[in-house]
Amino acid sequence: MLSPMDAKTVLETALLAAEEPLAVGDLRRLFDGELGPDTIRRLLEELREDWRDRGVELVQLASGWRFQTRPSFQRYLERINPEKAPRYSRAVLETLAIIAYRQPVTRGDIEDIRGVTVSPGVIRTLEGRGWIDVVGHRDAPGRPALYATTKRFLDDLGLRSLQELPPLEEISKSLDLVPAADGAGAGGGAAEGAASGPAGQPPLASAA
Repeated sequence: MLSPMDAKTVLETALLAAEEPLAVGDLRRLFDGELGPDTIRRLLEELREDWRDRGVELVQLASGWRFQTRPSFQRYLERINPEKAPRYSRAVLETLAIIAYRQPVTRGDIEDIRGVTVSPGVIRTLEGRGWIDVVGHRDAPGRPALYATTKRFLDDLGLRSLQELPPLEEISKSLDLVPAADGAGAGGGAAEGAASGPAGQPPLASAA
């Protein structure tokens, strides 16, 4: 059986090599059942403490654990990787906020709150980014889809659960907002189009 130090090194190596957060269940498979979930969690906490004073930190997110750069070092990394994350229109951000704080909601619910029609492009943008998904259908005429946020949305905000959602102003700072009016018409105008495309990186780049 591996010593605690060796087991921690295995966890560290796996997390540094991973492209996505790893759940405790995934990490247990590294040891073929030799270590229980409580032991894994204890070693992860020790590992997090080991990296406390470094430029990279170990964090627990909604879908698991990952290494990521600390925010204070991000500006240095951007000098060698200047590619900018996609910018999202006010229509996209407002729609996302309604879903996040009122979920599950239908497209009709969103339109009632915003007072304008939600264009299909806004929903496609959020689905393409992996931030929302259909979680069911309301028992009403037409059985409209119910939307809710995903674990990917929480991961990209660096959160473990919906209970940790910050005020709306903080979300708008984390998700680059296009400072243009979204228009009062049925389609939301050009500002909604500015949010097209799901590509981009989360606010904090993974160290992997």
